[in-house]
Amino acid sequence: MKARRMVIKGQVQGVGFRWWAARQASSLGLDGSVRNMPDGSVEIVASGQDSSVEQMAALCREGPAGAHVIAVESEVCQAPDEKGFRIARNS
Repeated sequence: MKARRMVIKGQVQGVGFRWWAARQASSLGLDGSVRNMPDGSVEIVASGQDSSVEQMAALCREGPAGAHVIAVESEVCQAPDEKGFRIARNS
């Protein structure tokens, strides 16, 4: 099992990125959350099978139609306590 915090930068707010990410993560069986950040980035915390977390990171490098991803910063983090994947409140 692996848990990663990813910060996706670029034109990623206002393009349905959070809903897209939630669908992708749920289909991969990941736990965690996605939220918009004040600086215009999107933060994802994803936990699950190593291959699924890595697949989510790869998907985030492209994002949904309408997004323009410039960078994905990623770091190991603690797995979330809650099961399932959700759209969290903006920070």
